Amino acid sequence: MDLKEQISQLEADLQELSSLLEKAERKRVQELLKQEQTKVEKELATKRQQQEQQARREADPSAASKAAYTVKITNYAWDQSEKFVKIYLDLKDVHKLSAENVEVNFTERSLSVLIKDLNGKNHQMTVLNLLHPIDDKNSYKKVKTDMVLVMLKSRQQRSGSALQQWRNGQKRRKNPLWTRTQTPARVS
Repeated sequence: MDLKEQISQLEADLQELSSLLEKAERKRVQELLKQEQTKVEKELATKRQQQEQQARREADPSAASKAAYTVKITNYAWDQSEKFVKIYLDLKDVHKLSAENVEVNFTERSLSVLIKDLNGKNHQMTVLNLLHPIDDKNSYKKVKTDMVLVMLKSRQQRSGSALQQWRNGQKRRKNPLWTRTQTPARVS
């Protein structure tokens, strides 16, 4: 089975898992389905990345010799409203890149950002296992001067700060962002 078929199968699996999760009533069953959903999302992200690499190799065979290395994006800011969670990625000269060099992929519980060939490096950020599901079809990115703005559309509007509600019930941890296993960064 080629990568395209594998990705298609994983997307179908993810859709079915989401459907089953909505129907599940028992907490243990819900947790098991969420765990499996996370595994499938990780596998899907890996397969998509492999597909992108394969497409790049096929498009430009000489690119392998001049390929840039990838750095993890660790410096970011974020904000939350009732409708969106906004992630601000400060990257000097990102606005000078062509649109196809800035890729953002969304699933219901994850996002992946890849900025290709910015000053000789690829920049990547992946967030798996988001606390709340997002509307991946209506989430989007904007490239601004020296910044990429990622807009994660909330699936349902929440009154008050869902982030604050979640933070009150969790222990603080060192790593930021809004995953179920991590505590969000402190907002001043």
